[in-house]
Amino acid sequence: MHTLNSSKIEITTFFLIGIPGLEHVHVWISVPICLMYLVAILGNFTILFVIRTEPSLHAPMYYFLSMLAVSDLGLSLSSLPTMLRIFVFNATGISPNACFAQEFFIHGFTDMESSVLLVMSFDRFLAIRNPLRYSSILTNARVAKMGLVFLIKSMLLVLPFPFTLQKLTYCRKSLLSHSYCLHQDVMKLACSDNTVNFFYGFFVALCMMSDSVFIAVSYIFILKTVMGIGSHKERLKALNTCVSHICAVLIFYVPIIALASMHCFGKHKSPVAMILIADIFLLVPPLMNPIVYCVKTRQIREKVWGKLGLK
Repeated sequence: MHTLNSSKIEITTFFLIGIPGLEHVHVWISVPICLMYLVAILGNFTILFVIRTEPSLHAPMYYFLSMLAVSDLGLSLSSLPTMLRIFVFNATGISPNACFAQEFFIHGFTDMESSVLLVMSFDRFLAIRNPLRYSSILTNARVAKMGLVFLIKSMLLVLPFPFTLQKLTYCRKSLLSHSYCLHQDVMKLACSDNTVNFFYGFFVALCMMSDSVFIAVSYIFILKTVMGIGSHKERLKALNTCVSHICAVLIFYVPIIALASMHCFGKHKSPVAMILIADIFLLVPPLMNPIVYCVKTRQIREKVWGKLGLK
């Protein structure tokens, strides 16, 4: 820390938090966390490898799944260093610049995952509504361009975060509320005016939550289309192609909505519950998405078993 004037001391180190009251068992808690990270990273790399090496999987649906795996890997690798430092070594300190960089990548990959889930819902609607024109509308070139647009949009959207946070002055308070850095959490530590940060953060949150609204609208159209199919068996078959995506959407959005609801409406909110939900948000989607798609998508499952030498 160094003195700004006689009344203010600028913070040069932020402190993250593990699970309050359980600091003495952080090492044991680190075991399942490490396993979850390991399975998530191996699972998503397996998805990418299988899709990359199997020509039969070179189709729009699987390219979008690759983008989802890249987003999940980004979230895992962005949060991995601080989570392991806290739970394995009980090292909670982090420099402001490292904190700003981490929140940039976490928010960037979160927005990218939200965008990919949105376009995957459009992909399912198109596959059910116009199966004969599906491959002519979603060509490989268009899918590649969409992936590039998602990446650029997500990174540009959150690019102002670290720069606006750097301009704030941090004094008196240095303890963050989670095991990793988030924009709204860091912003609250500032003792200078953070109005710009607040409104821009609110704008970014609205952009991401609008994806969930459009996903819901897509499924309204999907259900309307499915209800128009005469055969009960064909209706179930069409809906079954959406199960994996629905699971991915719920796994991603439920923790976000729960955390936002606790922040806004929880009068007697439990800090431990909020920390656990925030950790679930970064740990569970990268872990569960490869498992869900391997279990529910026969083509992926068969190719993975084939790569492992199993039938």
